[in-house]
Amino acid sequence: MTDFNTAMNTEQQMELLRHTERERLRALVAADTEAARALHADDFQLITPIGSMLSREQYLGAIAAGHIRYVSWEPQAISVRLYGMAAVLRYQAQLEIVFGGHAVPRARYWHTDSYEWRDGRWQAVWSQATAVA
Repeated sequence: MTDFNTAMNTEQQMELLRHTERERLRALVAADTEAARALHADDFQLITPIGSMLSREQYLGAIAAGHIRYVSWEPQAISVRLYGMAAVLRYQAQLEIVFGGHAVPRARYWHTDSYEWRDGRWQAVWSQATAVA
């Protein structure tokens, strides 16, 4: 396991986390499950806006099969709280998705993601999305 990069200062780590989250979103919108797999921890869990829990394999499998298709995912400013080798990210995003063949209208969501430094990189561990009323 690669050691945590202590040469980076806090602001650099926070910017790396923002970059990693944007890369994760790009991979999900592109349905690039190979790239997405590297950005999601083995024990990743997603809590969807309707309260369902999906494991990494369920989530990426649904994307690969076309059951979940992100049309767009446009994050606003990403706030980061860094706690050593763990971090929490929070932001609002405009999201458009096709779920089970049904188009979900473009809407705003809050996203809260926890990351951990694993295998020499930041990986998403937990993710939760909440619709903005």
